[in-house]
Amino acid sequence: MTVVVSAAACVGGLWASDLLEVTADVSHLDGSGRWAVAIPFEGPAVCARFGRWSPVPPLPDDARWQGPAPDAWTSSLDEGGYVAAVESIRASIAAGDVYQANICRVLTADLPVTDAADVAGLHRLLAQGNPSPYGGFLRLPEQGVHVASASPELFLSVRGRGSDRLARSGPIKGTARIAEELSDKDAAENVMIVDLVRNDLSRVSVPGTVTVPSLLEVQAHPGLVHLVSYVEARLLPGLGWSALLEAAFPPGSVTGAPKLAALRRITELEPVPRDFYCGAFGWVDADTGEAELAVAIRTFWIRDGSVHFGTGAGITWGSDASAEWGETELKAERLVAVAGGSWPADAGSAWQAGAS
Repeated sequence: MTVVVSAAACVGGLWASDLLEVTADVSHLDGSGRWAVAIPFEGPAVCARFGRWSPVPPLPDDARWQGPAPDAWTSSLDEGGYVAAVESIRASIAAGDVYQANICRVLTADLPVTDAADVAGLHRLLAQGNPSPYGGFLRLPEQGVHVASASPELFLSVRGRGSDRLARSGPIKGTARIAEELSDKDAAENVMIVDLVRNDLSRVSVPGTVTVPSLLEVQAHPGLVHLVSYVEARLLPGLGWSALLEAAFPPGSVTGAPKLAALRRITELEPVPRDFYCGAFGWVDADTGEAELAVAIRTFWIRDGSVHFGTGAGITWGSDASAEWGETELKAERLVAVAGGSWPADAGSAWQAGAS
């Protein structure tokens, strides 16, 4: 049986329906209406303008999801390949080519039941089993876009109008099971990426307005803790989304420093595209001038009957290759377990069983 689903989204705590247009041209975000946005790491952007935004309703029973078993996933890099990539980045650091680079791998699994592969159902599982501040989904069947995210990381928020538009970014660098396991390496890496984000935003901000209101803040999330800092800047009057994204995308926390050199190394070492992983996901309200885009980590997407999930770690000179592999495992294990459940039949027990 084929279940027909319509275009819909849930971002920013609101349910979107009545699709009006879809475009890859981010300049449309300067126009009118409220948009759901998903930007793959390699581009192009997916911007969907919906006509109706409302409080999130209970999901209907046809919003079905049955995920793969935890042992059904394959990885674009096995442990040996990932360790080799880490050592290659350390060699680049020793040569002075980069200071830090984020190396990722993509997990892939066949969907066990193709008519129970609605990312709305997956989103509900994620919201229960791994609640996050920037979670949501985007479903555009005609465009082949099916994304569900449980991101904890703020890429960009924008508030205000005219000369008072304030941009805010919250890069995550440093991950451990408990706060006591965060290391000096995590702190140094976080500060390094804060400097990168400051530089990115300074290119499109009023001189002298870039600040760091919070540095090295420990935040608890399901199953782990993150080290988070916040950078703010007052944007140049009249700045459009094309210029803002050109300055800031892809996010610094999932690329490295210097950014262009890190991107070259990522292209050389990662065997498959990141796709929606490490891109941006969220919403833009062109009428109010407000926006909130997350870094698309802890994110699933569907293509050609398979579901994908990305995981990675930031590499510095102080990195231990085996420990970095372990960090990618830590970031994936809970989310893969949650996604292995089903909605609606056993949603409660499924994620709880995999959450320990």
